[in-house]
Amino acid sequence: MDLIMIRHTSVGVPHGTCYGWTDVPVADTFEQEAAETLRNLQPLMPFDRVYTSPLTRAKQLATFCGFPDATQDRRLMEMNMGDWEMQRFEAIDDPRLEEWYDDFMHKQTTNGESFPLFYQRVTAFLDDLRQQPLQRVAIFAHGGVLIAAAIYAGLFPADRHAFSHLVPYGGIQQISI
Repeated sequence: MDLIMIRHTSVGVPHGTCYGWTDVPVADTFEQEAAETLRNLQPLMPFDRVYTSPLTRAKQLATFCGFPDATQDRRLMEMNMGDWEMQRFEAIDDPRLEEWYDDFMHKQTTNGESFPLFYQRVTAFLDDLRQQPLQRVAIFAHGGVLIAAAIYAGLFPADRHAFSHLVPYGGIQQISI
């Protein structure tokens, strides 16, 4: 099965803000970014099915690209950053932050998820998807979800360098599972 993974466009929060599960607005540049994403997506259409994270930043892009009825699945939400949500990373006053910086692929955010828990959630979705008779699926989601899916597909290992493969806002990643 071919998966066309689409990362949401830029968000309307200050740079350096931790916003994982928070339903933040899209940036003022949404129309321009979404139009470019749609241009890049059109040659990859049609899709047997389209899924989206239920967060506005993913749903809004799915709608712009012509999929207002995309199936929403909470397993496609970004990693839950717990107590750090909506704080600037530089302002987080939590001794666990340094531990997380040192080993973000294994350490859990305070009252949030660890990457292994997040990965388990995303791969449960992908395992369920593989059971369906589909050939080409589009998924509107978040950077972390795209990283988890690429690791699942064997594109690169689950190590601290995995996030160096992050596609830009509005970017598209194609994988086969």
